[in-house]
Order: sequence, then C-alpha cells, then structure tokens
Amino acid sequence: MEHFGFPSEAILIFVCATAFSVYLDLFAHRKNKEISLKDAGCWTVFWVALALLFYAYLWIRFDKKWADLYLAGYALEKSLSIDNLMVFMAIFASFGIKGVLQHRILYYGIIGALVFRAIFVVIGTGLFYASPWVGFLFAAFVIWSAVKMLQKRDHQEEIEDYSNHWSVRLTGRLFPVYPKLYLNHFFIRHAEIPGNETADGETSSATHAARKGALYATPAFLCLIAIESSDIAFAFDSVPAIIAVTQEPLLVYAAMIFAILGLRSLYFVLAALTQYLVHLEKAVIGLLFFIGAKMALQSWNHTVSDTGFHFSPGWSLAIVLGMLAAGVLASLLFPQSPKKGK
Repeated sequence: MEHFGFPSEAILIFVCATAFSVYLDLFAHRKNKEISLKDAGCWTVFWVALALLFYAYLWIRFDKKWADLYLAGYALEKSLSIDNLMVFMAIFASFGIKGVLQHRILYYGIIGALVFRAIFVVIGTGLFYASPWVGFLFAAFVIWSAVKMLQKRDHQEEIEDYSNHWSVRLTGRLFPVYPKLYLNHFFIRHAEIPGNETADGETSSATHAARKGALYATPAFLCLIAIESSDIAFAFDSVPAIIAVTQEPLLVYAAMIFAILGLRSLYFVLAALTQYLVHLEKAVIGLLFFIGAKMALQSWNHTVSDTGFHFSPGWSLAIVLGMLAAGVLASLLFPQSPKKGK
C-alpha cells in the first residue's frame, strides 16, 4: 500500500507557512481594536486561499490523490469547527467577554490547539497503523459524534453556563480568582488590584477575590481555560473523523492546522451569519454518518474480506464538498422561519 510519508520538502513548506501565518496574525492584530466584519471576512478569504495554495502545491509537486485527501480533510475540519465556534460563543457569553478581548483569547487558544492537535494526530494515526481493527473503533466514535450532534439539536435552546465548567473550577483551586476583568490581562498582581474601599471605609466584597494571593487569575484567563478544554474535547471528535478520510499523518495534521489558522476570523464572520446557515449543521451530521460508514467499510475490506467497493480520494472529496454545499444551498433556499413571539 502506497503512503505519502513525510517528504522533507513538504514538511519544510508546511512549517514555514504555519510559522509565518501565526506571526502574521499576531502582527496584524497587535493593536487592541475591535475586529470589524469586513476585516474578519477579508482574513477568512486569506486563510482559505492559503489552504488552497497548499492544495495546489500537493497536486503539482506530488499527486492529485494526495491533494484531494488533504482538501477533503480540510473541508471536514472547517465544517466541524462551526459547531465548536458555537460553543465558543456560549463561553464568551458566560464570562461577559466582548470585542477585542475575544480575539486575544482565541489567539492563545489556537496556539494551544496547534500543540494538542499534533499529539492527537500522532496517537490516532499510530493506533490505526498498529492494527486495522482500530478503524471499527474510529468509525463508532465518528457515528457517536453525529448522534451527539443530533441530540444537541433537540436541546439547542438550553444554554450552558461555562463559568461553572469543571476546568474553571479546577483553575480556581490552583489560583486565587479576581472576579472582574482587568484591561485585557489574564492575571493581575495583588499590588495592581484597584482600591475597593467604600465611602464609609469598609471593604467592598464585590471586587475581592475569594482568597488572598500574590497573583490572581482574571475571568479572561478562566475563559481561555474553558475555550482550551472545550477544544481538546472537540479534538476527540474531529481527529477520528479526519483519520477516517485519510490515515496519512502529515496530511491529517496539515488539514487540521490550515483549518484552525482561520478559526479566529471565521468566528467573527460566523457570529454575524449563524442565523442564516440554518441547515449547515444537518449537512455536517449527515457527513459524519457517511464518514463513519466509509471507515467501517474500509476496515472491513482490510480485516475481513474485500467487498470490492472502495471510495477513491476524488469521490471522498466530491461527497464532502457536495454535502457541505447542499447544506449552504438549503439554508439560502429554505431559510428558517422566525419563531412566534420573537
């Protein structure tokens, strides 16, 4: 069986593109200012164009089948990210985080995602290569993720309060917490805490931390922890799904990273457009069921007996892009009617 492997040239180009992108994003947004929808839209187009340039490089330098596998993984990760961004919106609402501070938190959250994705990809692809029977486990995991999304749709009006998330409670045990935002800082030193004596000389409990310390975590840091922990949980769903498309570690990681690099800009675009893409989640759920079935079929062909039915990289790409396009088109043709009383 032919493998893409780890071509040194492809690794060098990928690493350089990623490092340059992270630096460019940090440099471009080094000033604390609100991110407009126009800016977010332009940056989203830039990140998508960068991912497509890497697709063109794989096609020209190596082979179209490798490029198609990468692009199918990229499209799948991008579409799955939409569900994760919805969670981010709920987290920001729980902590009262708005505007430019959202952008700062998402930046550091994405830096963490680069590291954790690498760990999950190495473990996931390693397990798959260790035994083809693992494919059945991955298929079950992907289908379970689709079922979870279906169940969540039935309870979508329930909004979770992430200020009491387990990761936030754990952080509160490690650091004393200052209950108010302080500029755009994640931590505040004891000496920096604004004076909080009332007019009669008594201490106001509203601005005091629960316990004393030299360094206090602010709600911005707690929000970052909640974002990071939710992204790690999201990786448990998305990594098996992309490995179901392609088991090449470099292509899997490249697809995930190029999708993640544009996540911050996509968040601000999605915040404005989420009310219009009402049927996209249904397409993603259907896509997950397809991916799970595809992985199960592939594992059956390798472990039990060859059915003679195989999905080529080109067919996989066409089905992924086709189902996502159908979700967007359905949203445009059949917009959701506003509920009564609203």
